[in-house]
Amino acid sequence: MRSRRHCTVVSSGRMRTPTDTRSGGVCGLYTDGHRPWHRTAVHGVPSTLGKGETMRGDHNGLGRDLPEGPLPGPPRALVLIGMLVLLGAGMLLTMFYTVEADEVAVVQRFGKFTRQEEPGLRTKMPFGIETVRKVKVQRIFKAEFGFRTEEPGVRTRFSQRSFAEESLMLTGDLNVAEVAWIVQYRIIDPVKYLFGNRNTALGLSDVAQIVMRSVIGDHTVTEVLTERRAEIANQVQVKMQELLSLYETGLRVETVQMQSVTPPSDEVKRAFNEVNEAQQEQARKTNEAVQAFNQEVPRERGEAERTLAKAEGYAINRINTAKGDVARFTSLLAEYRKAPEVTRRRLYLETMREVLPAVKQMYILDADQQTPLLPFLDLQRSDNAPTAPAGKEK
Repeated sequence: MRSRRHCTVVSSGRMRTPTDTRSGGVCGLYTDGHRPWHRTAVHGVPSTLGKGETMRGDHNGLGRDLPEGPLPGPPRALVLIGMLVLLGAGMLLTMFYTVEADEVAVVQRFGKFTRQEEPGLRTKMPFGIETVRKVKVQRIFKAEFGFRTEEPGVRTRFSQRSFAEESLMLTGDLNVAEVAWIVQYRIIDPVKYLFGNRNTALGLSDVAQIVMRSVIGDHTVTEVLTERRAEIANQVQVKMQELLSLYETGLRVETVQMQSVTPPSDEVKRAFNEVNEAQQEQARKTNEAVQAFNQEVPRERGEAERTLAKAEGYAINRINTAKGDVARFTSLLAEYRKAPEVTRRRLYLETMREVLPAVKQMYILDADQQTPLLPFLDLQRSDNAPTAPAGKEK
């Protein structure tokens, strides 16, 4: 194997150090741009220097002194300080964490659960010794079955894909119905939610479908499509909660809402829609009648009670008046029996005292006068007292 040699060639004030791999003792430098058979001789300078030797000359300052031995490294104290700074920064970055107001933090040490942390600024062991998993315990989550919402909002857009494996169900009378429903739930136990089951969301989906199919199978298609939907939703919620508690999922079902229940074919769907519309119209009319009843009947009852109270008051007044008259008549009868003439005269005068003030013109009949009718008293007079003729007294 041929040896490699280095040489330094100086030409026109420039230095080049190519490597020659060919045999011979002359480096392959051609400063004049010609091919090898036209080259001119150049002076070669060996580039291999001994240890401690220097190359000096006037060729652009290439004759600097080269230091002997390895280059000096940074001080060990500086390296140690840098490592400590990096270690402290890593500890600060991995020790502190924040738990939001609607969260609970579950802390694991080497993968094993150790504690729960409430909202606020919290600490843990750094460098992955303790890990934190945050769980939203105040948020209401929603699971959709039989349909999917792609874009919620004022104009909600639903997925056009079919979810027949979820929605098609067999009713108790061996009919088929398409059921779409929503389950709203919360996480009440973060530890059970994270570690009680391998996949809690999948478990919730399985439980919801199993319970809904079971309850739908206990009702006829007419009940499912019409008047028993609210009752079915309540039954599903209760049974779902029982199973989720049994499986220790850490979930609580808040509501179950029946979004839509329809027959699978268009013809049957149209017929059931007509039935539903008729039943809704019936319910509306019934509600209107009940509302009118609640408005009219209390008013009429109040009027009747007022009439009865007025009649009762009038009856009591008449009875009391009659009793007073009876008592007065009884007392007069006793006095009359004692002195009939005096009592008769007194009654006559009392009656005249009550009757005469209402008479505009009064006549006194006197048998001794020539004229049978004699104007006796003008009631418009200020004294209102009758004046008898002279020498006559009645």
